[in-house]
Amino acid sequence: MIRNKRLTIGITMGDPSGIGPEIILKSFSKSSVKNKRILVIGDFNIMQAAHSTLKITSFELKRVRSVTGCVFNERTLNILDLPLINMKEFQPGKVQAASGNAAFECIRKAVDLVKNKEVDAIVTAPLNKEALNEAGHQYPGHTEILASLTGTKDFAMLLCSGKLNVIHISTHISLLKAVIELRKGRIEKVVELADGAMAKLIRRRPVIAVAGLNPHSGENGLFGNEEIREIIPAIENMRQKGFLVEGPVPPDTVFLQAVKGKYDVVVAMYHDQGHIPLKLIGFKSGVNVTVGLPFIRTSVDHGTAFEIAWQGRASESSMTEAVRLAIKMAR
Repeated sequence: MIRNKRLTIGITMGDPSGIGPEIILKSFSKSSVKNKRILVIGDFNIMQAAHSTLKITSFELKRVRSVTGCVFNERTLNILDLPLINMKEFQPGKVQAASGNAAFECIRKAVDLVKNKEVDAIVTAPLNKEALNEAGHQYPGHTEILASLTGTKDFAMLLCSGKLNVIHISTHISLLKAVIELRKGRIEKVVELADGAMAKLIRRRPVIAVAGLNPHSGENGLFGNEEIREIIPAIENMRQKGFLVEGPVPPDTVFLQAVKGKYDVVVAMYHDQGHIPLKLIGFKSGVNVTVGLPFIRTSVDHGTAFEIAWQGRASESSMTEAVRLAIKMAR
């Protein structure tokens, strides 16, 4: 990425019926974000309505049609206007196909911008999978959309918090499928992705722990043979290649050891194995990073929260951290 202090970060609006517009605006009020070059990709009317709802007076919104029209200062938040929402039909806090489509189009535009080097990294506000699918976009989530738009085959979800970092072998598939499809090659690829991503964050070679799949990491085949068949051979191969990787560490202790500082990142075998401990200790500040893409992408680690959308109650902590992390990785 560009080694430039004047990085431009593109933030997608997310599903407008959710808390995305609110947390974007609130995060821009923070000093760690306000002084950065921020461009929001979204519907200007939606963002202006959220700005009015929150009664923000510390900065104004500027509608732009291209990056060249932006004015970057702490009193101005630039909105690259994609007029996708009919405000007369818009319903906050509700699943709507129009909102799902708007979220998708914002992502597509952001990818175009980063490919053309008009922005240096992407931060995404949350989308709603049901609304996305109602709009005809059949994807499980952001990660899969971004992989499809960029032709990326090898990617993984990395969750970061102040105390714990977790990367996943599999994410949005059933638990049964995650177990059946567990393969040595995938584990090796995720270890490689973890090594590269964490090196950007901590500026050294990371110590990587690979979690076991079964209780007690299988207890030498007593509780399952996935460790013997797939996980251990992958770890041994990556060690021979020079990676600082240990395991398989029993999943009931590996996250505690990581929090205490023994490991820089944990390779989790499936979605909930990694998400539960991360959200337990860093729900408000956790950041989602898609590793393997040809650019930096971070995101909040929570959903659209329709139940509190457009009420001024949503916390911007995760969004603020996502912006800060995107800048750090891009540099």
